[in-house]
Amino acid sequence: MAIITISRQMGSLGDEVAEALSSKLNWELITRKHLIDRFFADVTDAQQKHMLNESAKYYLTELKGYGTFRDLLEQSLFDLAGSQPMILVGFGSQVIFADDPQAVHVRIIAPEWTRLSRVRKQFHVSEEDAEQILSVADKKHKRFVSTVFGADLTDSSHYHITLNTAGVSVDECVTAIIALQQEHELLYRIRGESDEAETIDHMADVPVFHNPSEAEFARILDMYQIEWKYEPKTFPVEWDAEGNITLAFSPDFYLTKFDTYLELTTMSQKYVTEKNKKLKKVRELYPGTNIKIVYKKDFISLIERFKTFGGGNRENGA
Repeated sequence: MAIITISRQMGSLGDEVAEALSSKLNWELITRKHLIDRFFADVTDAQQKHMLNESAKYYLTELKGYGTFRDLLEQSLFDLAGSQPMILVGFGSQVIFADDPQAVHVRIIAPEWTRLSRVRKQFHVSEEDAEQILSVADKKHKRFVSTVFGADLTDSSHYHITLNTAGVSVDECVTAIIALQQEHELLYRIRGESDEAETIDHMADVPVFHNPSEAEFARILDMYQIEWKYEPKTFPVEWDAEGNITLAFSPDFYLTKFDTYLELTTMSQKYVTEKNKKLKKVRELYPGTNIKIVYKKDFISLIERFKTFGGGNRENGA
């Protein structure tokens, strides 16, 4: 079943986003308080419930017949996730469901000055008091995830999307999350409901050659049973002041057995000069890279040279 986890800073409107999202999707909203009442009511006494509310470390305490409290929490959530869609707020849910291919993980944030203003308005306190409230909340949120799951709450790699509510409304956040969840669910189904979350590969399995000379060269390589890959790697060679790549070189072929990149050219001298410029930069920036420019008239002589060292089966390009 589909799951949306929401991690939020205090004063970021994360709770408001979660409630609006739950209402819009008609999915059950589960917070930390709901978890304790729902999953631990029959196995804990009043003192244990108090400790679960107050101490992150207590979740690592052994509970007879269940492992630790964390083990019971995780298993209970996994069981529930198998029967219904859910919106989970906090308690390290993004870590618990990190490997679930149907889960979408969201982080809601806002600048400190925005959060301070919201906290002052909510609790009718001074700026100094608001700073103290935020500091305690941020430390406790981070400590809980770190203590119970050994993870960094602020690590962006835990999330599919991070939303800053300083300039984005609750409704806009809800719209963005729903759009992401629907697209995520569609991709999950396209992949055949795989049990493993895989990185989406945007490269085609079958190479599409840019010109006839490349197709001809590939046929020659096949004929001599020389393994090759088509445009398997791009070498950035120039960047602008901001760090954006402005020039890159993608050699046409890579001969796997010989660890050699080949760039074919049958074009005018103008383009050959440009390719030689890129080739020089690749050699400077990526020392040890074997890369050559090959003219059409050199096809056969080059192939004969490689053939004398032995061939093999072609690998599918890309």
